Amino acid sequence: MRQNIKAYKTPKNFRGRSAFTVQLWWIVQAMLFSTSPQIMFGWRRFLLRCFGAKIGKKVLIRPSVKTTYPWNLSIGDYSWIGDEVVLYSLGEIEIGEHTVISQRSYICTASHKYNVPEFSIYSEKVSVGAQCWLATDVYVAPGLTIEDGVVVGARSTVLSDLKGYKVYAGSPVRYIKDRATS
Repeated sequence: MRQNIKAYKTPKNFRGRSAFTVQLWWIVQAMLFSTSPQIMFGWRRFLLRCFGAKIGKKVLIRPSVKTTYPWNLSIGDYSWIGDEVVLYSLGEIEIGEHTVISQRSYICTASHKYNVPEFSIYSEKVSVGAQCWLATDVYVAPGLTIEDGVVVGARSTVLSDLKGYKVYAGSPVRYIKDRATS
């Protein structure tokens, strides 16, 4: 099998909105979202909601967060999204309440089928439960579920679903111990 990029085609309606809306979001993100002062969390929540994101109460999103398609994003109440986090939301990203996604983490919902000549793109939902903490620089692959109460250590690579109230770390991630629930 040889890769033939010339044969690649983005599936119809893959972005979920018109090309105009996609470009408008990228302009708003560059000019209004990312340039807003650190303390303007409400402003950034407002901008994301204007483009269809479901953002809970008192969610803290840093200005350096990058969101590809906000209409595919849902974040629960009181969660924090840290500096330079990438929410590669070509598919749905669902983040529970009281969850922290720390700086430079990357939640990825899409990839390409490397084993077909057309190098077809696909997306799969990523779910991060409530009361989780993804420490700095964590990568989460498409189609995964991280259950409630999970802690993922810094610089970890999540390539499989993670069971709730446990601590994981490594690349690829592995179980370390149970998380105390008191």
